[in-house]
Amino acid sequence: MMKRGLWLFILGFCLLLGGYAWASGKLESSTDNLTRLNLFGRILNPHKKGVPDAEIKIFVDGQEIEPPTHGHAPHGSGLTTEFDGSFQVELDLPRETIKNGEIKLLIFKPSYKKETLVLKPEDFAVKDGEYYAKVEIIIPRTKGPAFWIATVVFVLAYVLISFELLHRTLAAMLGASIMLLISYTLGTWNPEYHILSYESAIHSIDMNVIFLLMGMMIIVGILKNTGVFQWCAYKCYQLARGNVILLSIILMTFTAVASAFLDNVTTMLLLTPVTIEIALSLGINPLSLLIPEILASNIGGTATLIGDPPNIMIGSYAGLTFMDFVKNLAPVCIISMIVLFIYNKFVYNREYHKAKIDDIQAFIEKLRQEYRITDASLLGFGLVIMAVVILMFLLHGVLHMEVSIAALFGASVLFTYALVTKKIDLVHLIEKDIEWPTLLFFIFLFILVGAVEDVGLLDMIADWVFHLSAGSLVTAVCLILWVSAIMSAFVDNIPFTATMLPITAYLTKVIPGAESGVLWWALALGACFGGNGTMIGASANVVTLGIAEAAGHRITFFGFMKVAFIYMIISVGIANAWLLIFY
Repeated sequence: MMKRGLWLFILGFCLLLGGYAWASGKLESSTDNLTRLNLFGRILNPHKKGVPDAEIKIFVDGQEIEPPTHGHAPHGSGLTTEFDGSFQVELDLPRETIKNGEIKLLIFKPSYKKETLVLKPEDFAVKDGEYYAKVEIIIPRTKGPAFWIATVVFVLAYVLISFELLHRTLAAMLGASIMLLISYTLGTWNPEYHILSYESAIHSIDMNVIFLLMGMMIIVGILKNTGVFQWCAYKCYQLARGNVILLSIILMTFTAVASAFLDNVTTMLLLTPVTIEIALSLGINPLSLLIPEILASNIGGTATLIGDPPNIMIGSYAGLTFMDFVKNLAPVCIISMIVLFIYNKFVYNREYHKAKIDDIQAFIEKLRQEYRITDASLLGFGLVIMAVVILMFLLHGVLHMEVSIAALFGASVLFTYALVTKKIDLVHLIEKDIEWPTLLFFIFLFILVGAVEDVGLLDMIADWVFHLSAGSLVTAVCLILWVSAIMSAFVDNIPFTATMLPITAYLTKVIPGAESGVLWWALALGACFGGNGTMIGASANVVTLGIAEAAGHRITFFGFMKVAFIYMIISVGIANAWLLIFY
């Protein structure tokens, strides 16, 4: 009995070993039969731009497989594309399946049509025993719930910003947060309501613009403590020596040059009270000097990359250098300034002849005493830093360095010097001189524009402009220039410029001859020159006229427009002729 039990145990053990050996051999054979399949490529929109966050499902012989994922999955699990629309995945599949089976990709993203791609044997390349397949597929747009929700929210935010029904920072923040909230509530239950992911929202913020603005705010905030701007206004009066027409030309020139390298809002903020005092001493209406200064500030700010926020945004988006702006825009700005001198003489000549000058020398001495340099050492160090920063601006294309790096470097060095020497108060500068609402406005605005770009609204507008221009470069230049100018006269040119950036980029690619960059210059000239059209067209206009009104010198909306809109039309006409002749 014991023997029989022993033999049964030995037999069972042998069978177990044999089964294990057979299974191991089978498994090893099966593993040996697996081959690595490398899938990679890009998912593109109809403008052949990469589609981020597109979900890709892989089916092998009708069965969905879960690949190891790369990137993030904002509205589902599985493989998703990166911000440039690219993806990459490695699969271990039986060789026969790759050769003779069906491998299918299903691509999905809200606001796009679902697309299916079946890989055929001829789509694979073999190297070192592994299979490779490059996939590049264009997925068409569709106007789903995400498109309409994003469009309505964007338009409402735009209305609130443009007509100042709500503070622009709050309006932009409200719009951006609503889009994100809908994406992660309704969009979680139904992907058709997903507008954009949090990662895409962060990726859409252009930090080069944010840091450049912050750096320049700090530099100007420190320099204004030296009294340099008021001193310059006094010097302008001293040079003119009572000649009011010459005084207006000198003030306009100073304003334009200062606005080309510094924030024109700060320039006008500091220059306006001095200008009012000078005008009153001459017995003329201060608006006859202030309005020309406003026009000059917007023209001068157009000449450089850092002169006006629209230029900063265009330069960062299109990768244009400081010298690109100077070479292409400064000449037409100089011509427009000369025309402004002539135009101003015709408009205000009668007012200037009312000037009553009793004792020019005594008034010059009064201004000298009142508006003097209050901190020469801080000003000297600040001017050296500004020179270094501007030099880096000029060379940033050669150095392949973002302009924001130069601005932040200059700001940090000047800030450190001012703190160590106890010339400024740290808390005051951070709270008062850095315009946090403006920086936050830009951040939320970039998210808003990124959302409507993601759902296809900007693609639709770009296609409309392209069809309207019929592929003609001349028509496209005129269209972008004049639409930008008229729109910027009545609505905030910053959100308008942000909206036009991807549209202009697309038109630059598809319209023959636009590779010269002429459409970028048309957008810059239209957005900046158009700000002169009305009293709400640019921030410098609002700030200057607000100070003047507080001092008892009010002008109506149409009173300003009667003078400024005509010059805006003239300057845009000059810009149009310039672009058509030289490009």
